[in-house]
Amino acid sequence: MARHLVFHGTIIHCLSLQDLEIIEDGLVIVKPGGTISSLVKSIGRASVLSHLSTVGLSEEQCDVRFLERGQFLIPGFVDTHNHAPQWAQRGIGQGMHILDWLEKHTFPNEARFSDPEHARRVYASCVDGFLQQGITTASYYGSIHPEATNILADLCLEKGQRAFVGKCNMNRGAPDYYRDATAESSLSETQQCLAHTRRIDPEGKLIKYVITPRFAITCEDDLLAGLGEIAKSNPDLPIQTHFNEAEQEMSYTKKLFPTFENEVDLYDHFGLLTERSILAHCCYMSEYELQSFKELKCGVAHCPISNMTVGGGFMAAPVREFLRRDIKVGLGTDSGGGFSSSMLDAMRQALVASNAREVMSQGQDKGLLIPEVFYLATLGGARVCCLDEKIGNLAVGKEFDALLIDSKSSAPGIMTMVEDHDSMDLIFDKFIMTGDDRNIRNVFVRGRQVK
Repeated sequence: MARHLVFHGTIIHCLSLQDLEIIEDGLVIVKPGGTISSLVKSIGRASVLSHLSTVGLSEEQCDVRFLERGQFLIPGFVDTHNHAPQWAQRGIGQGMHILDWLEKHTFPNEARFSDPEHARRVYASCVDGFLQQGITTASYYGSIHPEATNILADLCLEKGQRAFVGKCNMNRGAPDYYRDATAESSLSETQQCLAHTRRIDPEGKLIKYVITPRFAITCEDDLLAGLGEIAKSNPDLPIQTHFNEAEQEMSYTKKLFPTFENEVDLYDHFGLLTERSILAHCCYMSEYELQSFKELKCGVAHCPISNMTVGGGFMAAPVREFLRRDIKVGLGTDSGGGFSSSMLDAMRQALVASNAREVMSQGQDKGLLIPEVFYLATLGGARVCCLDEKIGNLAVGKEFDALLIDSKSSAPGIMTMVEDHDSMDLIFDKFIMTGDDRNIRNVFVRGRQVK
């Protein structure tokens, strides 16, 4: 018989950007289907079993876990920008300009995914690795290969990770050995992958296809137009691409598309900017582009690690300005574009980038706070993916994507030690700033334990 999951102890989540909620004697009940049915915000440990009885549950129907001091539940992390084929090239080519990095390292690496066995081996490690680090939802770029993309979707479903999975569309601006033969073949293979995703998860409970033009540089007009038509015919599908990532990329885009003054007009012309669009990086933004993002309800995938290590400069995106305008923002690890696949590292680097931005803006864009980067990694990312009605915090009615954190479980000297007088908010800060995957004891997606 399927059992309810019941947790008593500390629960930490964001109700909004401004509201981090820390519940120290909380009770969460998760139905067998993976949905949160109850969140009690103040209940003593001794009253848990009697409370279960009052809501019609016997002890035999429940798996009850009492959390100790220093343990707490948080929502699962949402990675809004991730190149799955780059799992095996993380940390390579740091400091290079973006187009040079693609040519020397990334395209040769991604071309290897024409071999299904190579794809299966790397993608299995990739999904396992991200689940190990508490990333319960990821928006994945695949390679150009439809078979490898389908393997990635299959593995995410099998292993229980919530994921957007897309074949990378690119028919120019890349070596002959790694590009789609034609716009027509690229679009046809996209439709094949879309059909496969819907076949393995018809209701989209975990896996959805994401329309994935790599960026304008690698797509001819007819390919972008065709992808826009797919988006128009399938308004439920997310869309992802790179946007204003680096000055080298932006200059080349204008050279290839001289009739467009900016990337907003370019992508909007082809029908690729909607409320479901996930735009990675967005390091350089004009007033016109900021206004357009707000009007079009696009989301930003902020990737602070790769922005500062690959691309050709110290690129600190205007995250505070996005938040000020209520433009959706989440965090991305960007996999091979940086040196870390950890969302905890992405949060820390987002703090660093925001402090740099404060200096660059002469104090106008204030640095981010720990609760704010935690919001970006959870509820903010869910908003970017248009999943905030399902996930992002531990509210009643949402699906139980969650991490059980144990602040004392890593080896001595790794996470800052927890002392007897520490308050819960201080323990939380210590985890965010110094914890790692060893402090993530359990990972749940839709109520299923996947770590």
